[in-house]
Amino acid sequence: MSTIDQTKEKMKAGIDHLVEELKKIRTGHANPAMVENVQVETYGTLMRLRDLASITTPEPRQLLITPYDANNANAIGKYLEKANLGFTPIVDGNVVRINIQSMDESVRKDMAKLCHTKREESKISIRNVRREANEMARKQKADGEIGEDILKKLEKEIQDLTDDYCKQADELSEKKEIEVSTV
Repeated sequence: MSTIDQTKEKMKAGIDHLVEELKKIRTGHANPAMVENVQVETYGTLMRLRDLASITTPEPRQLLITPYDANNANAIGKYLEKANLGFTPIVDGNVVRINIQSMDESVRKDMAKLCHTKREESKISIRNVRREANEMARKQKADGEIGEDILKKLEKEIQDLTDDYCKQADELSEKKEIEVSTV
């Protein structure tokens, strides 16, 4: 695999991670991604909630978690509370309900800051990939595998990829920040 292909793959992984992180940020609306990765101990092992139950949004501010095995409802409720996500699960027979409170201005600002932090973390990982790719290209030059002109071309392509993926991170984060700020 070429240096450019490896670089693209790693930078795309950074953007994919950012997308997953942004899904977890509260917006004042119910979103299954807020809880789907919570670990619940059942059958003697830890499993992700999405593997144990269906997670739906019957109303804009409510999550309904229906365990595949009704006996797991209490365990799910207990582990959701332990996860300390900022809401209280209600075990209602064989299902678990979570009512999402509307966010006040200070919580919205905190969530917007969190979006910004996640974006910066993503851009740092993209820049680290750029640094590694440039080092790999310089090593190829030092080993005599490529010439000076190819090294310069590679460095420019790597920088173009970096700029593109950083721009994607900015756009994703800005979109989420708008979503968080909307009442």
